[in-house]
Amino acid sequence: MSAASGAGGSSPLFYTVAEAARILRVDAATVYRAIRENAFPAVRLRTRYVVPARAVEELAEQAAASGEVVDVARLAADRRNAREVRRLAGGAPW
Repeated sequence: MSAASGAGGSSPLFYTVAEAARILRVDAATVYRAIRENAFPAVRLRTRYVVPARAVEELAEQAAASGEVVDVARLAADRRNAREVRRLAGGAPW
């Protein structure tokens, strides 16, 4: 299976940071900064990051459905808060 194909070979499961930045039409440094600030979802594999294709697609869907600005930093903060609530309630940290 090539790096660009998913399980079915039709679309990728992950994008490189450069690919995600190109799709979002931002500089790769912007994506890296958001990842490091835990404001954008990514998977770290040793020294590299990959971005779930689903995360990029969901951002686009949210923006299109709501007709409003999707604030990735707010989404990340909401996720962190939800994790903290689960942790304090005795649930799993993820």
